[in-house]
Amino acid sequence: MKISLLQVNTVVGDLAGNAGRIAAGAREAARDRPDLIVAPELSLTGCPLRDLLLRPGFVARALSAVDELAANLAGAPPLILGLPIANPAGTGCPAFNAAALIREGEVAGIFRKPSISAGVLNEDRYFEPAGGEIPFIRLGGKTVGVVIGETICCEGPMPDVIVNPVASPFAVGRGRLREEYLSGFAREHGVAVASVNSVGGNDDLVFDGRSAIFDARGTLVARGAPFEDDIVTADLANPAPQAVAADEYLPESEIWRALVLGTRDYVRKCGFRSVIIGISGGIDSSLVAAVAASALGPENVLGVLLPSPYTSAANIEDAEQLADNLGIRRCCIPITPMMETFSSRLAGVFSGMPPDTTEENLQARIRATVLMALANKFGSMLLATGNKSEIAVGYCTLYGDMAGGLAVIADLPKGMVYRVARWLNARRPVIPQRVLEKPPSAELRPGQVDQETLPPYDLLDAILERWIDRLESPDDIIAAGYPPETVRKVVRMVEAAEFKRRQAPPGIRVTGRAFGTDWQMPIAAGRWWL
Repeated sequence: MKISLLQVNTVVGDLAGNAGRIAAGAREAARDRPDLIVAPELSLTGCPLRDLLLRPGFVARALSAVDELAANLAGAPPLILGLPIANPAGTGCPAFNAAALIREGEVAGIFRKPSISAGVLNEDRYFEPAGGEIPFIRLGGKTVGVVIGETICCEGPMPDVIVNPVASPFAVGRGRLREEYLSGFAREHGVAVASVNSVGGNDDLVFDGRSAIFDARGTLVARGAPFEDDIVTADLANPAPQAVAADEYLPESEIWRALVLGTRDYVRKCGFRSVIIGISGGIDSSLVAAVAASALGPENVLGVLLPSPYTSAANIEDAEQLADNLGIRRCCIPITPMMETFSSRLAGVFSGMPPDTTEENLQARIRATVLMALANKFGSMLLATGNKSEIAVGYCTLYGDMAGGLAVIADLPKGMVYRVARWLNARRPVIPQRVLEKPPSAELRPGQVDQETLPPYDLLDAILERWIDRLESPDDIIAAGYPPETVRKVVRMVEAAEFKRRQAPPGIRVTGRAFGTDWQMPIAAGRWWL
């Protein structure tokens, strides 16, 4: 039996466009004369659909779209693709997560996902579990089981082949685990498994592709490209083992590809072609600029220097060198005159009060105003440059450096920002070496460095990983050997900054617990852990 997997980048809600992409892919795959073509879970509608699934009209239109697609593919091999269908019961969740079999120009069958799991896609909010056993179909002289979703539950007699449409969001290291699970299932049950995963960025989620076919011994015999559209075909009668690139699952490599794809798709799917970034000569804005240049082309990136009286000449030089290395456009707009205007206008109201973070935050908000003005004037999206460590503890300015349409590295701890930057420079040295070596600083007052306010980043990241990702209590973290006062300070800062994060732009999810998608904490809450 020959199977083709259609790893296609879809747009959420774009039924006609997605149908066209699937049809084009199916016609291309048909050249290999497969017995079956399989597209990912919810491929007709895109994923995640979120509250679009609460609109009965949308779900009904999806079903009509699959009928139209079937008619357009009358001469193609059988095709399985994912879509939602309405739950007619009137109780429970509004829809079923389903897959349609298109054969001979008609919808020959609809298969519903038996079980639904909670997770980053919030399936249990929208989809009713169908229950029952997985459906079998007969194709190419083989029995084919259709299993939607990441968990394969198959009781009773095994089919010859399991096809597995999934929409599995990326998180670093997760792709390897997914492949190990599929290989183990195939080997344990003696059944070939063909799993097709979505690819592309939709909102804060990135889907990494890496569709895979395993033979009945659990051997990888075909594999889709990571983070790219692809068509994968394998003849299960003549399987050939496939190798995986040595750096395929290197965290820095995975994260870089996810950031580039997530940025490209978010910007373009939102209707923009170009972006603006405030470049400071620091590590965060440098990495974001590098991602943007790779994602959109350097000609579509404008780096803006916004020096204040406290900006060092070295940082200006580093920002200019970065822009030149990347080939992006740059301009410089000093904010000193604007600071002076604000200071003079506020002098009377602030009389007798010493300067504090108010004046520091004002600088960040002046910069944000200038950057947003440029974005509006040129029809570009502003990219925010804050990292996860600083966003976690509120070391950022609401309506200042948090402003933007997308926070590219919002899910990268500070240590990982440096790791990805060094990995990138080893391939192509674009970030000035001095940026990687100098102490991080917001430069909002003379001689300021981040470590005046924050613990050392390696310590901060370790505490945050335990508090945010592992959900450990402060007592647990302290018992693991971390300084008690530092732990309590960090936890207090995380909780106090919740209102800021709720107003932040979406960030690209690359870890197993990202703010927003995976983090739903109350804002006005007491400190239960004291």
